[in-house]
Amino acid sequence: MTSAADPSEGAGVRGPGLRLLAVTACPTGIAHTYMAAEKLAQAAQALGHEMKVETQGSIGAENVLTDNDVSQADGIIVAADKDVDLGRFVGKRVLSVGVAEGIHHPERLIERVRSAPVHSGSGGGSGILPTAVGGGGKERGAVYKALMNGVSYMIPFVVVGGLLIAVSLALGGHTTSQGIVFDNSFWRSVNDIGTIGFTLMIPILSGYIAYAIGDRPALVPGMVGGWIAGHGELYDSKAGAGFIGAIATGFLAGYLVRWIKKVEVPKFVRPIMPVIVIPIVATSALGLFFIYVIGRPISWVFEHLTSWLGGLTGASAALLGVLLGLMIAFDMGGPVNKTAFLFGAGLVSRNPEIMGMCAAAIPVPPLGQGLATLLRRRMFTDQERETGLAALFMGFFGITEGAIPFAAARPARVIPANMLGGAVAGAIAGLAAVKDSVPHGGPIVALLGAVGGVPMFFVAIAIGMAVTALTTVTLMSLGGGRVTAAAPTAPSAPVPPVAPSAGEGSALSGYLTERTVRTRLSATGKEAAIREMAELLAASGKVTDVDGLVRAALAREELGTTGLGEEIAVPHAKTAAVSGPVVGFARSAEGVEWGALDGTKARLIFMISVPEAGADDEHLRLLAMLSRKLMDPGFRERLLSAEGPGAVVEVLREVG
Repeated sequence: MTSAADPSEGAGVRGPGLRLLAVTACPTGIAHTYMAAEKLAQAAQALGHEMKVETQGSIGAENVLTDNDVSQADGIIVAADKDVDLGRFVGKRVLSVGVAEGIHHPERLIERVRSAPVHSGSGGGSGILPTAVGGGGKERGAVYKALMNGVSYMIPFVVVGGLLIAVSLALGGHTTSQGIVFDNSFWRSVNDIGTIGFTLMIPILSGYIAYAIGDRPALVPGMVGGWIAGHGELYDSKAGAGFIGAIATGFLAGYLVRWIKKVEVPKFVRPIMPVIVIPIVATSALGLFFIYVIGRPISWVFEHLTSWLGGLTGASAALLGVLLGLMIAFDMGGPVNKTAFLFGAGLVSRNPEIMGMCAAAIPVPPLGQGLATLLRRRMFTDQERETGLAALFMGFFGITEGAIPFAAARPARVIPANMLGGAVAGAIAGLAAVKDSVPHGGPIVALLGAVGGVPMFFVAIAIGMAVTALTTVTLMSLGGGRVTAAAPTAPSAPVPPVAPSAGEGSALSGYLTERTVRTRLSATGKEAAIREMAELLAASGKVTDVDGLVRAALAREELGTTGLGEEIAVPHAKTAAVSGPVVGFARSAEGVEWGALDGTKARLIFMISVPEAGADDEHLRLLAMLSRKLMDPGFRERLLSAEGPGAVVEVLREVG
């Protein structure tokens, strides 16, 4: 393969008979990936070029490009709305665009790739193409994707570290005036291992936020920056900057690396830029900046917060409880949380009521978020629901950090909910003069005999927990809930498809039947059409919540239109509102405005829904075949002219 420093003279400019490669990918859609692949392949064939297309769809990578393919390629088109690793294309002309461009302008892309820049490995990084989230624009989408990348890598560290600490406290700890200690070296070791997991949580969050923005060269500065943010002793602070500091260092590291990549350097330096120069420069600059510029103010604020709280000891117990609860729940292990905790811990021998307020507020964020995942399960992904169960466990043992994954993913909704619940718990504990004789919190300290006023202690925790949970689901409902497709989900046991009734067609292996076909759609607007399609899918018996399905499909539309052009729309959703995979089809005589880039109204509308947990891959393979088939004008014409649901199903037999 040609090196980055010396690309071949003819790469991408050989004229007719080019050897081209392409990668198509979409993070949320089922159809876009395969439609773009089919369009690019058809255009290349029509123009006399040879093209191989790798698809990275819902069923994983197919038709994967080999090293031999890449070495012989004259140009590579990446039509993707998700991360695609461009490292394997160093020395080749690479054109990166959105997946919609591959569907609507394949000929133009093939022409443009002839003069595309040669990928050096120090520029475009992972090839991330941000997707707008909730209509917030491309930059907001890039920020959201980077944040969620960090959160997804952080969650296992939170869960493993928190559960190991909790188990060690339950089985090997006992209370003293210095806190919970261990006499048994085995359980102390288990606790130490859990503490390591918690310690790594902050740099992992920072590092993988940076990685999503600046690719591999940003990983080291991101992780080192996160470690500095989590260790306040490096900038004379008794508490680190916590997960909020980690988010800051992650974004700073990522964008710093992206800026450094744009600096023009001599050719002989380029090969060492991503592995030596960029990591060293970015790590040093970010670390020193945090220690000497950001860290000092954090330390100053910490000291003055402590002094300010000290002046409030004569204030009403309820007011002090509210303030301590707000601080405990704000950053969950960060400097504000630590200020309140250390203030209470410092007075535990003289004024145990203050530690009682803190102890009641400490478990509220994880317990409240865990309860929220139980109250409104459909608002959360499978992974979030599993994290919610772990958060309940950690909250019981007074591990506030169990709520961090939720706060990092939705700070504007989760942090206020946590603070409100923490304030309520702290106020109730203050009014009831609850006492805690050890510097620790959560129900565990009451069970170990360290709490005075146990009934009101549990009342304070229970009410605070309920307030946090109800506030969280309310704020999420007002904000449109979660976007199922954008969040990671955990695998589960497959849900088998329901076989069609006797006498019905079996196109698409039972996912679409005559019951889910309508030859004339009455709706004229997109939202009404989605609702009508959801009601049509309900005829299959697999839709358990029509309104939930509509919300999920509309949330998917907010990420980007599913109008694919060529008078086709494929609205889809992955949601708990269905019990099994189901496909519906409808025709619109007038067409529905779906926001397709080619300006055509949708006349052929397929609605696809699969359950959040357990949908196997077979239906995705069939839908990939459907997407490719829809690029055939003759197939589309047969669908338009078919009379009656039976005839439509007969046409669709060509797919599967």
